[in-house]
Amino acid sequence: MKNKIQRFGKFLSAMVMPNIGAFIAWGFITALFIEAGWLPNAKLAALNGPMLNYLLPILVAYQGGKLVGGDRGGVIGGIAVIGVIVGAPDYPMLMGAMVMGPVGGWVIKKFDKAMEGHMPAGFEMLINNFSIGILGMILAIIGSYLIGPFMAGILVVLTAGVDVLVNHGLLPLAAIFIEPAKVLFLNNAINHGIFTPIATLQAEQAGKSIMYMLEANPGPGLGVLLAYWAFSKDKATKDSAPGAIIIHFLGGIHEIYFPYILMNPVVIIAPIVGNICAITFYTITGAGLVGPASPGSIIAFMSMAPKGMGMVITFLGVAIATAVSFLIASPIVKMADHKSLEDAQAKKDSMKAEAKGLTTVSGADVQAKDIKKIVFACDAGMGSSAMGATKFRNRIKDLNLGITVTNTSVDNVPADANVVVCQEILKDRAAKSAPQARLITLENFLADPHLDALYAELETLTTGKTAEADKAEAPAEEKKETKAGILVPEGIKTGCASVDKETAIRAAGQLLCDLGYVDANYIDAMVEREKIVTTYMGMGVAIPHGTSDAKETVKKSGIVVMQYPDGVQFGNEKANLIIGIAGVGDEHLEILANIAGSLEDEALLENLKKNADADTIMKTFG
Repeated sequence: MKNKIQRFGKFLSAMVMPNIGAFIAWGFITALFIEAGWLPNAKLAALNGPMLNYLLPILVAYQGGKLVGGDRGGVIGGIAVIGVIVGAPDYPMLMGAMVMGPVGGWVIKKFDKAMEGHMPAGFEMLINNFSIGILGMILAIIGSYLIGPFMAGILVVLTAGVDVLVNHGLLPLAAIFIEPAKVLFLNNAINHGIFTPIATLQAEQAGKSIMYMLEANPGPGLGVLLAYWAFSKDKATKDSAPGAIIIHFLGGIHEIYFPYILMNPVVIIAPIVGNICAITFYTITGAGLVGPASPGSIIAFMSMAPKGMGMVITFLGVAIATAVSFLIASPIVKMADHKSLEDAQAKKDSMKAEAKGLTTVSGADVQAKDIKKIVFACDAGMGSSAMGATKFRNRIKDLNLGITVTNTSVDNVPADANVVVCQEILKDRAAKSAPQARLITLENFLADPHLDALYAELETLTTGKTAEADKAEAPAEEKKETKAGILVPEGIKTGCASVDKETAIRAAGQLLCDLGYVDANYIDAMVEREKIVTTYMGMGVAIPHGTSDAKETVKKSGIVVMQYPDGVQFGNEKANLIIGIAGVGDEHLEILANIAGSLEDEALLENLKKNADADTIMKTFG
């Protein structure tokens, strides 16, 4: 249950957080230019309404749609939320945006899935554009008549509930839930799902809202860190506290103090009581912020305070929270046994990963049944990892396990990767990029016993017929048509005389340059890439390409093939096919997929390496 709430909170946060800059811009305009602002200006204050009622909901809906359905989901989410805005014109529809954005993304995602394999050739653009237009129109109409009024009703109920809490002096009790939620990474579900929409409505009506202050106040955490700095018995913990104070109080990164609470969970009482006192003070004084304080630093917190006494009251609330939290945490820290900050940090990282829906077990603990995504990683994410991923994806396809196999740069491994496959020399970078994943290192991406072992593990998950039997019965798959111009006959050279490795790489680079795929500087980058880690793939194939920093020298995607019947020495191995690559985006991956598929046929591969002419290579790879 906790993990589901955490993931829900993260999803809500992912819709709002990329747009916090827009919220802050709206907050500054409100603070500066409304009649009670620092620099009253009626013309500029007129920006307030359109930004609040249209810009912010559309941005949130677009982001929500994009999270579910990609760019197309973002567009249809933006269309759909307009209906909600029109259906509830008296309320800022941020909450409605959080509904219609993901719904729009889901609808277009389902439509695209249904159209897979049924799209008439030549009608792709027409269908793609009209599908967004028609489905977006339908969702906007539904939003106008149903969702808008419904969300307005929910917002009225929630706002009335907050008013009841404020009028009866019960709002401070919210801290009992807020502070533990922060440590458990549940705060996003509360803060961005409930507090921000209510606060935005209140700020529009009254020019400020106390709801913006409930979670962002840096005082409670500051008090805890000061107590550890003053009274911790562990020298490492004591010495680390000043740096944590700067990061938390000035940088607004509240999670820096979570390990200090996890070291001794009883300490959580301190920020709870500290925040209760601050909220009580803010309630009595009628305080509020004009916009969201994000991140929750003292700088952001004070910048959203109303002018004059509003700033004084806001600062006093932070001071009260800090003092109370410090006074309560101090004796608890004094009496605490010696505990490791490192262990608490590890526990915090584990909990944070759970909040993201990730596994945090060590590599050895990622079992085959838990594998959902395998990532092949190389330095640039352009060539060797792409071929390795394609070959392994084809290899496990008939196991029907639903496992995603993809490739990327070793420094940009996605956070949901369960297994990362890379060359031995890149293992440290891979471990840093994806600490949650099982790491498989190998000599080459095409034929390595570690990949065979991984395949054997995955094969045990199948039931009934063996994968080989399934493969034998499966109909032959048609080769996809690749984009023209990436591999051309002029880019294929056969019967080349053996040379040393660098000369062969430079020859491939020069051919890429002569055909207009790259600048001359790319050739040196190919040689440099080989020094970082070999591009020899195994099975007599090498795919030299530039470093990730050299992508700006690539004019367009291109591939060249150079055949060396007697081979070129790559370390202890010989490469007969040297395939030079220059990639822009993913355009070259289809040809790499064809190449990887050709490697499955040993007789064909042997012919390609030593005897095939340019036409045969073109037909096979292109």
